[in-house]
Amino acid sequence: MPRSRRQSPPGMFASLHVRNYRWFFSGQVVSNIGTWMQRTAQDWLVFTLSGNDPVALGVAVALQFLPTLLLSLWAGVLADRVDKRKLLFTIQTGILVQAAVLGGLAVSGAVELWHVYLLCFILGTLSALEVPTRQSFVAEMVGKDQVANAVALNSSIFNMARIAGPAIAGLTIVAVGEGWLFIGNAVSTLAVLAGIAAMRPGELYRDEAVERAKGQLREGLQYVRGRPDLMAIMLLMLFVSTFAITFFTSLAVVAGNVFGTAADGYGMLSTLLAVGTFAGALLSARRGSRRKPTMRLLLGAAMALGVLEFATAFMPTYLAFGLALVPLGLATITFLNTANALVQTSVAPQMRGRVMGLYVLMVMGGNPIGGLLTGWMAETFGGRSPFYIGGAMAVLATAVCAVAMTKTRGEHLRDLLRLG
Repeated sequence: MPRSRRQSPPGMFASLHVRNYRWFFSGQVVSNIGTWMQRTAQDWLVFTLSGNDPVALGVAVALQFLPTLLLSLWAGVLADRVDKRKLLFTIQTGILVQAAVLGGLAVSGAVELWHVYLLCFILGTLSALEVPTRQSFVAEMVGKDQVANAVALNSSIFNMARIAGPAIAGLTIVAVGEGWLFIGNAVSTLAVLAGIAAMRPGELYRDEAVERAKGQLREGLQYVRGRPDLMAIMLLMLFVSTFAITFFTSLAVVAGNVFGTAADGYGMLSTLLAVGTFAGALLSARRGSRRKPTMRLLLGAAMALGVLEFATAFMPTYLAFGLALVPLGLATITFLNTANALVQTSVAPQMRGRVMGLYVLMVMGGNPIGGLLTGWMAETFGGRSPFYIGGAMAVLATAVCAVAMTKTRGEHLRDLLRLG
């Protein structure tokens, strides 16, 4: 338990008044840019080593996603059992080594495609362990009252890096090749390690670690099953993430097949979407410092996401489509940040790791299916179809969730009246 629980003053950057989170945030600012640099360089390296084969690129992406499907739930169990700060330090050290090895192979000219595949799988495994640990560690750094603000600030630096990282990578690849970008990412990870090492464990808002025992994964799943609010969030997240938040696949199709632009046109659409998500993250940070997340906000953001995505599909010109991506990005990040904060602030501390492991699985687990469906829809119904079908699915899922929550609350009220 922390020695001091002073309340942070309200404001967009309220959680940065917490010393431990300030160190963590500073490291993430540097490391996220390095991460996006590596992602861009890795895709390009696979593309060139395979002779410009898009299937090879798909294999590399699949190798990074597969461990998430297999390990996220167990990673949540591990996060509940051990010191999250020490676990995060160990995982980040592994990420540093992975980037350094890939960089050394690329710089020396010895890299082969199978090397990249193997290191993609290793990175995916480390990420599958890191994400639930990092997500559940946020509450331990800032306390329950500032979780929403801290989650939104994390999202803001992620989206800022998504704008800056690929731009830096593009210039660097042309100048010196991919290898030095991997080395650069390894160096940037040192900032995260330094931030974690500089924390004061006595000031963390944490409870005792859960003792190792049989059936803890099942216990976590039963806990979520017994909470209608968490079940609603998880199922809504699964459907919206799988069918609606498919922009990174479908934007390239729209840019090339609908509007006939080249890579620069696709890049501009990605940037406009990132502008919206970055603005949404900052607004979420401001809102999170003043009031707690609510189910009403979550459902409103999900409905707005669906309506805006559906409308964006029918924008007649490239410019109109691009501008429509800004509010769509804002609604998307509001939905994601609200869901994350709502889950973290409503679970029992001893269950947080396991619940966040399930949450990460819901967010990312449907991506392989969503990616395949997006390609099939674009080919069968046209390049705009992933947007209007995805938007319609988001609206439908939100409406069903809202009706189910209303029914659950009505039954709960009737039970209370009977007890009275």
